[in-house]
Amino acid sequence: MSEIERNRQLRRRHMHERQAVVFGVLLAGLALVGLGAAAVYTGNLNLPGLDRAIAQVPSPSEALQPYPCPPVGQLPVAASAITVNVNNATTRVGLAGATAEALKQRGFVIGTTSTVDAYDGVARISFGKNGVAQAYTVMAQFDGATMLALAVDDASVNVALGAKFDSLKPVEAVGLDPAVPLVAPAGCTPYEEFASTAQTPAPTPAG
Repeated sequence: MSEIERNRQLRRRHMHERQAVVFGVLLAGLALVGLGAAAVYTGNLNLPGLDRAIAQVPSPSEALQPYPCPPVGQLPVAASAITVNVNNATTRVGLAGATAEALKQRGFVIGTTSTVDAYDGVARISFGKNGVAQAYTVMAQFDGATMLALAVDDASVNVALGAKFDSLKPVEAVGLDPAVPLVAPAGCTPYEEFASTAQTPAPTPAG
């Protein structure tokens, strides 16, 4: 074998060895990254600042606070006497319009329909001091709605339809008797306390 051929083979061998080392380092690095990611995911490894970064992500869940009871002896309000503003708090196109039409078919007066900030519940029903009985009447149309009491005098009711909303309760499941007073849910705040305060309670479940 000539000297030239021997040198060529040596160069080839060195090149192959370098490639093997490079590939080995890359594979080892990928393996370490994978193990580290798995450790973080399973909670076996805590990285500085990671908890703070996660804590800065806002939770979609609402804080649950006391909500007002209906006035003592208050009967359900006739649907024709309640103005409902229906808001779409999802990305589903046409949800507010379709639900507003369904409520209209049940006799409610529809005020406005619009799109609002995202809400991950079923439906959030907001109302003022003069709209408590109206809000309870509207809430009976939904399964799993929450209430948001506002320190305003408006008697209209606003409904924000959330990600978990599917449809209104069947009419036969609403369960309101116009001759029977509204029932105060367990844990609600007496209406008199709500009506005399200027604070705005946080969204709360009612039912």
